[in-house]
Amino acid sequence: MKKTLALIHTGTFLVPVFERLVQEVMPGVSLFNIVDESLLKNTIAEKRLTPLTARRLAGYIESAEEAGADVIMVTCSSVGPAVDAARPFAAVPVLRVDQAMADQAVRVGRRIGVIATLSTTLKPTADLVRARAEVQGRDVEIVEKLCDGAFEAVAAGDGATHDRIVAAALRELMTQVDAVVLAQASMARVVDGLAEEEKTVPIFTSPRLGVEAAKAALEELN
Repeated sequence: MKKTLALIHTGTFLVPVFERLVQEVMPGVSLFNIVDESLLKNTIAEKRLTPLTARRLAGYIESAEEAGADVIMVTCSSVGPAVDAARPFAAVPVLRVDQAMADQAVRVGRRIGVIATLSTTLKPTADLVRARAEVQGRDVEIVEKLCDGAFEAVAAGDGATHDRIVAAALRELMTQVDAVVLAQASMARVVDGLAEEEKTVPIFTSPRLGVEAAKAALEELN
């Protein structure tokens, strides 16, 4: 029987990105999306993940399970702690899109850069890297970098300015660390715009690694 993957997004623009990746990585899987932009908008407005937003995300996870999902993945790093809180109450695997990325970074570097365009994403991603390092028994140092103005630019439709700000910050951060983690799935495209010689340390992004982790979780159910 065909397995079903549910993706929970906080931005509509992420739907085609992940649909393309799922089709490429596991074309035989049935996929459905749940999108609620207010989860991220409220988190940004409050400057933190609130209990109310966490409960609402838990409701979407429950709905996805009831709809027949065999594996559920949340594609927004800002609400990652809510995913961790909801996971024990689900009867199917519930994944954070950024966990595989964090695991990879911890394996290859001791001094790890975490870069984000939102402070509400920067902290949970840095915390996740620390947590995954503890699981692996590794000692890491986190260097955090916030790209001021990048999110505002892309929210206003100016993707070019967003990419320029992120690329500049990324180039600076690479001189200070052993590996870099991009905290938001929306930042992944910036890496493709860098010349190969500019990528002086490993750069990890969440979309593909997250989808590959979802594939592994589905295969474990067979």
